[in-house]
Amino acid sequence: MSGAMRLGGGCADETVLASRKRATIVRLGMVAYSSAVSRFLIDGPTDATKTYVFAHGAGGPMASSFMKTVARGIAAGGIRVVRFEFPYMAVRRKRPDPPSVLLDAFREVISELGDPASLVIGGKSMGGRMATMIADEQHVSGVLVYGYPFHPPGRPERLRTEHLRTLTTNTVIVQGTRDTFGSRDEVKGYALSPRIAIKWIEGGNHSLGKTLDEPIALGVRFITSL
Repeated sequence: MSGAMRLGGGCADETVLASRKRATIVRLGMVAYSSAVSRFLIDGPTDATKTYVFAHGAGGPMASSFMKTVARGIAAGGIRVVRFEFPYMAVRRKRPDPPSVLLDAFREVISELGDPASLVIGGKSMGGRMATMIADEQHVSGVLVYGYPFHPPGRPERLRTEHLRTLTTNTVIVQGTRDTFGSRDEVKGYALSPRIAIKWIEGGNHSLGKTLDEPIALGVRFITSL
């Protein structure tokens, strides 16, 4: 079992920063910081039967307000949530790594956390897209995406849906009806796998709206159903 899996208490609102490498830990209050480069933020009970591996979007780190709110909300439902950062974000570069690097980073996290059958993977926007691209090969329990980037804003012809036609892993995409990366009017015309369910947030944009209560509830419901 990795250092990341050993750290942390059983309460759902506890956040832990951990690493699979070099177990040098400095504790400040309720948060444990590791000196290693590879780090996680973990919320939720250590004995949860399901873990949600939650990847960030292209422009925001794992500790952003959106990521923190969703992670803690899902953890409150009895699910363990593990956040991590892709290599470019870990060193605070603005430009995302090539897809091959992002995918390998996701694979490494899955390998580190243990049995894929106990994992639901996903994330915000780009992180969620990466999850859908490796879900079948990794044999995870499910995929949960918040704000899938179906196309770049203003470029509806540049679809990112080819692999979604044949996805066999149970997937929920929580999407705002007014998302500029894929609105309800646009997405209803896409050919998507029958294993993908779109849960619409009325009036929501790419950040899903003013309150995240409904997106969190949808995520908890999906993960606990698997």
